[in-house]
Amino acid sequence: MDLDLYVITDETIAAGRTHAEIARLACAGGADAIQLRDKYCGTMALSCTGRLIRGITQKTGTLFIVNDRLDVALACGADGVHLGQEDMQVDVARQLAPRPFVIGISVGNVAEAVAAEKAGADYVALGPVFSTTSKDDAGPALGLSALREIRAAVSIPVIAIGGIGRENVGAVIGAGADGVAVISAVAGQPDITAAARDLKDRITAAKREDRR
Repeated sequence: MDLDLYVITDETIAAGRTHAEIARLACAGGADAIQLRDKYCGTMALSCTGRLIRGITQKTGTLFIVNDRLDVALACGADGVHLGQEDMQVDVARQLAPRPFVIGISVGNVAEAVAAEKAGADYVALGPVFSTTSKDDAGPALGLSALREIRAAVSIPVIAIGGIGRENVGAVIGAGADGVAVISAVAGQPDITAAARDLKDRITAAKREDRR
């Protein structure tokens, strides 16, 4: 499961582009995973959008994840779902959607990460690593030290999210992240494909340097 560049869609910052268009352009730039995230869209509309993105990601072999909504993820044939700490429990979701369906969960500390792994999560997403305005409920920055602690505590992939862009992505990978999840650094850029390609290249270079 490749999670190097994990792009989260957000129509509110995308200059009029739809979730599907963001996904298409990000995939063209080499995104490894796309997450459909919309806190206000109704079930029917979200499912329709999910099916559009599913068609895009199937052509590129890109992992497709739906935020929060297991029902929508299953309905549109997504590869997985991403859950928050207040959403459905991981073990319950796993009963409803056995592997290879991917289940990721947001975490804010070592205890949550360890619990997520024990419950059957396939990856954890730590955030916000840095301050961010892309998510209203993101909370205070946790820093690279928290990322290092969680990387040492679990064996499943650790994705970093929050305030990550071209200037600091190398440091995030160097601190142990298996991949980075971004919103504004890709979806909010004038050229989504170029932004995705640039970030992917920087992640690849940082991982290559880390192996030396």
